[in-house]
Amino acid sequence: MKTAYSILLVSLTLTACGGEEFQDLRDFVKNAGADMRGKVEPPPDIKPYEPFTYENDTGLMDPFKPRKPDVRNASRSGLNQPNLDRPKEELEDFPLESLKMVGYLFQRNVGHAVVRSSEGKIYRVKAGNYIGQNFGQITSVSETEVKIKEMVQDSAGDWSERESTLQLIE
Repeated sequence: MKTAYSILLVSLTLTACGGEEFQDLRDFVKNAGADMRGKVEPPPDIKPYEPFTYENDTGLMDPFKPRKPDVRNASRSGLNQPNLDRPKEELEDFPLESLKMVGYLFQRNVGHAVVRSSEGKIYRVKAGNYIGQNFGQITSVSETEVKIKEMVQDSAGDWSERESTLQLIE
């Protein structure tokens, strides 16, 4: 029976708290967030992408194209321009830095250099032969070196000469 009285006492106490005493607090909590709506600003206008075309008449170089001029499509003018129509020789497939002079031969009053490619293949060359990837022509061959005149093109399309040598490796 004691339990029944304690349950009755607790329920009466709770009923007493449920009166109109805190109604103003309940109304405040209920209406406090009514006028607080979040405001999101509209996104900014997105401008459409306008691609820029690099044209020759603007004078601007396209940064996405290789800077090395394409020799096959180069203009056919210029004082020092090499002969682009001649057949290429075997040693023109190799960069000059990958070729090594490993010997010297003197046959029929003509000096020949013995050159080894990066692939290990041996070649015999003399003055007048072409060598390297920059239209290099051998100007002279001695017992210790091969002198080469290369033709290089700058970004403006002008050709200029450059002297190079291959030294004998002992």
